Amino acid sequence: MVAHYFKTAGDTDLKKVSEPETGVWTHLAKPSDEDITELILLYGLDASIVEDIKDVFEVPRFEKDGSNAYFFTRYPYDVQDIDIDTAPILFILGETFLITITEEEVPFLNPFLEGKRDFSTVHKTKLFLEFMSEIVVTFERKLMHTRRLVYKDMGQIRSIRGRDIQRLVFLEQELNETISALIPTNAWLQQLTKGDHIQMFSEDRELLESLLIENSQLVDSAQSILKTIQNIRGASEAMLTQNLNSTIRTLTVFTIVLTIPTLIASFFGMNVALPFQQSPHGFVIVIGIISLCVGTTIYFFKHNRWI
Repeated sequence: MVAHYFKTAGDTDLKKVSEPETGVWTHLAKPSDEDITELILLYGLDASIVEDIKDVFEVPRFEKDGSNAYFFTRYPYDVQDIDIDTAPILFILGETFLITITEEEVPFLNPFLEGKRDFSTVHKTKLFLEFMSEIVVTFERKLMHTRRLVYKDMGQIRSIRGRDIQRLVFLEQELNETISALIPTNAWLQQLTKGDHIQMFSEDRELLESLLIENSQLVDSAQSILKTIQNIRGASEAMLTQNLNSTIRTLTVFTIVLTIPTLIASFFGMNVALPFQQSPHGFVIVIGIISLCVGTTIYFFKHNRWI
């Protein structure tokens, strides 16, 4: 459903208006085809661009059509039935309005919709940058949680198990998706600093530069955590491989040692004339031979560090 909001710097409450007016913020969540068509006709938007928000895999990008600027980005959100951890959001800046469109719920917008944040819809560029700052905050929280999980595994690398490696693989996938969302967003933020794509005052430019720095730091942080995960996985896989090789080597040595007395006993168990069969100490001699062969074999394996 299309909702229009209006609030000036002097207002204490966010007003919901029935029709768009100058300085309005229009929000559309989980839109139907009719809602999107209504919005396109109401503001004269480019239908081919707006309808891209229906694609849950839409990548961050910036486009300009006349006086309207379209900003696609992604925010942390666990999309149901699909193995992705971010969802797309579209910001549209016009001469007198700001529009936000999302296919999923937008938790970081709730403080604005509930009137818990001090803002003005009239200052549309500043409000847009404040929304982007909230996305940065949500990514920061997500990365902090991921970092704690990774550091916990790093401290227990000697006792890491298969399910722990599986969790690291999932975390690695989340980080790759986060980086894939942040880097293109960083690109069009950088583009805004170099051109006159949207109207900005000096305060807006300072906020944009700060946002660009924070977004770049998020990319570096995500890449750092990703590298740590890759190091943990590499070390754990090497340790697991070493343990497996050690186990196989031990079992092999054990099998060889057991084969020696079996082989010698089978020779002396044949129904033919054999050495020591008339000797009263034959059994002791055979046991001695077996012990000597087994001892020599064990010494050979230890000398070569096989056991």
